Amino acid sequence: MRSIFVATIASALSLVLSGSTADAQVAPGVRISGHSFHMATCAGPAVAGTARCHAHIVTDRNGRAMAARPSVRLSATAATSAPYNPAALWSAYYGSTAMPTGSAVVAIVDAYGYASAATDLAVYRSTFGLPPLCSTTVTANCVKFTKLNQNGLASNYPSPNAGWAEESALDLDMVSAMCPKCSIVLVEANSASFNNLANAELAASKVQGVVAISNSYGGGESGTSPFAGYYSPVGSTVNGYAGKITDGVVITASSGDSAYAGGTQFPASAPFVIAVGGTSLTQSAGAWSQTAWADAGSGCSTVYALQSWQRVALPAVSGGCAKRMVADTSAVADPNTGVFVYYGGGWYEFGGTSVAAPLMAGIYGQAGVHIVSNTGYGQNLYANASSLYDVTSGNTGTCSVAYFCKAGAGYDGPTGLGTPAGATAPF
Repeated sequence: MRSIFVATIASALSLVLSGSTADAQVAPGVRISGHSFHMATCAGPAVAGTARCHAHIVTDRNGRAMAARPSVRLSATAATSAPYNPAALWSAYYGSTAMPTGSAVVAIVDAYGYASAATDLAVYRSTFGLPPLCSTTVTANCVKFTKLNQNGLASNYPSPNAGWAEESALDLDMVSAMCPKCSIVLVEANSASFNNLANAELAASKVQGVVAISNSYGGGESGTSPFAGYYSPVGSTVNGYAGKITDGVVITASSGDSAYAGGTQFPASAPFVIAVGGTSLTQSAGAWSQTAWADAGSGCSTVYALQSWQRVALPAVSGGCAKRMVADTSAVADPNTGVFVYYGGGWYEFGGTSVAAPLMAGIYGQAGVHIVSNTGYGQNLYANASSLYDVTSGNTGTCSVAYFCKAGAGYDGPTGLGTPAGATAPF
């Protein structure tokens, strides 16, 4: 397990006061967003046939993970600045700081093992006043947490991997935050190969009562066609491969953390997946606002077909995308406006579109019902775009077609149709 060094916030503040972070010398792999240093928890780029997780942890300039802001911020009340707790996220995306009451089953697919998943999750939930995990008997006052291997069995878990375990911690906490009364299933693939992750996806889709599956990972699209069916409903065909997922289960996937230049990521680009891009989330005078996160993945697929429901939303411009566009929707991802995560005995601040994908899956879980067969997935999202908050500023790089990498009115690649806004969810 990679070493995690807990530094004080004072070191980061002194660096900011002595000069801009943009001018600071940083260790290899460390990125800068606003006044925050951060780095990916999973090494990349992913080699062909594999994925890497998209979680980012806030660090000092040397890449040492930093403790989340002072403990006084660890409360169940809404926070007006990052790292955000559940109540702040409810305020931003549900329009109220009251705990949401919807319940369903939400699954999370990640690679490798995470031995302390249940104990870490229990601390996060108890700290923020969320219903506890059921110890034995499931009741109305607790939620069930289950861990499965890629074959759907609650045994023979894969070997651990620190970076992916941090990803799993983030995913579990974000689903908990957005749907506190949802039961959660973590399905651990044997490795980060698309083959193993696809089998884990299939196992997740077979969990009784599951309404949404979160995937916070991705890799290059080339050669992924045989696996696209594992992220598609039965009865569909994607690049000649039949869909395998039960109709009505929503699948969310992070759009990536390498900006527009990093290329479109799979499985976010699979046609029936809800691809979730990233934003920076801030609050001022009681009002929330969002801009596109500079590192969020976006762009035009080179492999997968454009679906009819997305076609009508894309701007009619010369050279526009003739295939699947990423993303469809978005949520907070910027590590500079990150979220609290409890992992391995400590509190940390995380970002990345790995925040956004499970956050969105939790929102679907809060809705509490399966999407009607053949009318859900992106189709419902695009049909109800007016219920989303349209993100109109920020970009993920330089591109020849503006909406591929620049946020603007209506649809754009970095933020899709926009972010959830208030009680009217696009289901």
